[in-house]
Amino acid sequence: MELFTPDFGLVFWMFVAVAVLLVVLYKWGWPAILKSIDSRADLIDKGVEYAQNAKEQLDNARVESEKYLAQARAQQAEMLREADRMKTQIIDEARSAAQVEAQKVMDAAKLSIQQERKEAELQFRNEVSSFALDIASKVVRGQLADEKAQSKLVNTLLDEMEKQN
Repeated sequence: MELFTPDFGLVFWMFVAVAVLLVVLYKWGWPAILKSIDSRADLIDKGVEYAQNAKEQLDNARVESEKYLAQARAQQAEMLREADRMKTQIIDEARSAAQVEAQKVMDAAKLSIQQERKEAELQFRNEVSSFALDIASKVVRGQLADEKAQSKLVNTLLDEMEKQN
């Protein structure tokens, strides 16, 4: 049972060895351990801070991207409205130009019809007057065979000329 009952010298030297070990640990071990724990804590704090900064930057980037998307959508809508306005304007201009051109064609056709009508009337008058002269000359030859009828016709024509002047 000697193993379970140590001598006073053994206990003393064990106590001295533990005390020396504690002094060495207190002098050199604890500062190194505390220094590494502090550096590890600083590293973790910096990592947390970095993560928070990254999260803030990500949130800012998300907000900024939403702002850019909203601007892009607004520009797209404005471009579509402008394109629609331009389309409407081009259609209106084409319609106006077509109406002007159609009016020009109609006016030219009316003018052409009026000219052809005048020419036809003139030609008709010439033919009618030619027929009238032929008929009149035949009638007058028949009636003017008599000298008395010739005098009467000349007097009537002179009276008409005097009335017209």
